[in-house]
Amino acid sequence: MNDDIDTQAQEALTAVLEGGPSSLPEALRRQPAPSGDDRIKVPHLGGYEHFERAGSVDGDAHVVYRWTARTRIAE
Repeated sequence: MNDDIDTQAQEALTAVLEGGPSSLPEALRRQPAPSGDDRIKVPHLGGYEHFERAGSVDGDAHVVYRWTARTRIAE
């Protein structure tokens, strides 16, 4: 039963993306956090913005991810 509670808690988290290009829409900077993932990849302007988990969960169930790099989409 505790596993179910832990899973639900992870699914309820919100990723807050910090850094990266200023053109990244604010709507993309807050999104459901992938459970257990330390990295998030966001498609943006013909490439991907990469973010890595940087902080603990705060009291509002937010997880901070900071921008680390940009890669281009392979064609």
